[in-house]
Amino acid sequence: MTEKTNTNAKPWEHAKAGSGSAHDPLAARFVESISYDTRLYRQDITGSLAHAAMLESVGLITKKDLAQIKRGLKAIQKEIDVQQNDWPGWKVELEDVHMCIEAALIEKVGDAGRKLHTGRSRNDQVALDLKLWIGDAQKKLDEQFQTLFKNMVALAKRDGFTVMPAYTHLQRAQPIVAGGEIMAWLAALDRCQQRFAALQAVNAHNPLGSGAIAGSGLPLNRKQTAAALPVGPPTTNSIDSTSTRDAALDMVYALAMTSQTLSRWAEQWIIYLSEEFGFISIGHAYTTGSSMMPQKRNPDMLELIRGRCGNVYGNLVGLLTMTKGIPLGYNRDLQEDKRHLFAAYDVVIDCLEMAGRIVKSAAFKADHIEQSLHRGFLDATALADYLVTQNVPFRTAHQIVGRLVLACETRKLDQLSELNVDDFNAVCKELGQKANTCSKDVYQWLGAANVVKRYRSAGNAGVSGFKAQLRVWEQRLRPTKK
Repeated sequence: MTEKTNTNAKPWEHAKAGSGSAHDPLAARFVESISYDTRLYRQDITGSLAHAAMLESVGLITKKDLAQIKRGLKAIQKEIDVQQNDWPGWKVELEDVHMCIEAALIEKVGDAGRKLHTGRSRNDQVALDLKLWIGDAQKKLDEQFQTLFKNMVALAKRDGFTVMPAYTHLQRAQPIVAGGEIMAWLAALDRCQQRFAALQAVNAHNPLGSGAIAGSGLPLNRKQTAAALPVGPPTTNSIDSTSTRDAALDMVYALAMTSQTLSRWAEQWIIYLSEEFGFISIGHAYTTGSSMMPQKRNPDMLELIRGRCGNVYGNLVGLLTMTKGIPLGYNRDLQEDKRHLFAAYDVVIDCLEMAGRIVKSAAFKADHIEQSLHRGFLDATALADYLVTQNVPFRTAHQIVGRLVLACETRKLDQLSELNVDDFNAVCKELGQKANTCSKDVYQWLGAANVVKRYRSAGNAGVSGFKAQLRVWEQRLRPTKK
């Protein structure tokens, strides 16, 4: 009597004699990843097409097989492109995107589809898919970075010469131009973008052909598949290839650092939007009202950018924790990497886009800022610099200016420029300097507007530094001629 084939068994569980995970609904649901890995379908098909072409070139499948596989996979991709999550091929019992696509291919082309997995495991398959997906994700992130960069440069060109205070310890420090601060955010965000480029370089190796763990006894041409895919040369060790998730970890770290930078920027602008500061305005579309207080315009979009940074940090810590105790070789823990990777990406791509829109709507309130520029003795360091040019040692100059600030506060004066030359020289003399150390030219060094014009050091946040940095960014963002 012939034993009946168990039609409910998963294609990879024939050794279980009908007792596989498909027979326990909880087990079937527990192991599935189809609820979140369907977004890998394009990358999975791309990898499969390269693998199939290689199998044909080394004689493991026929030209007819290859033609059928290509036809079937391209048809499946078109179907999913249109139907997305409603594609009937998504079946929980098949666990993941890889097996769903393979099952659909077999349904379309028969035995040719059954040959596709020759020399391949889901272990090296998913490792490749992840790297392909990360490369595609980086391109989309680059688009949002470029939009944000352009909008920041446009804001700098509009309002960049507005003189404003810079802060350390959230206390007034020195005067700068608004463009200098915008350039600071551009520098920080530029580093964020460069991290994604760096992670691609570090992880530029193709795992396809590593099989489950030890490679294959079949004559696979890994160099061919590597050349056909935008990942890099073949990995050098099959065991490491299928057990590492460094590419995902690096990606989530880069996403976390981007989120951190956006969170810091959001916090700064939340402060600037407050009535107490009133330095900027943003479009009403990016504020919300209060359910009780009719006058409120709360910067909720900025607050959510700041708040969602914690989610991305959680994804990074979760992924690091998940991978810390995994021995060599593929372990099912690694299935969970995509939850953290995709969630972090979704948050950051949205936050970058939102940041770009907010910046495009923003304006610095120059008149309001100017009204309070006299507060905080922003030109104190400039006065110390002036004394240095008069041959006063800096530490002594620092002490002299400290005394002069105290004198202003004692006499209820708001600005150092309200003192006269004799006041300056009296303190200089008290601290062992010449009685005529200061002359009337000292006033050319005082006042925030004068100070920002005097900064000379490379990268400064005054007029000269801002102009130089703006030129670099304008050149960088200028469309290239094709």
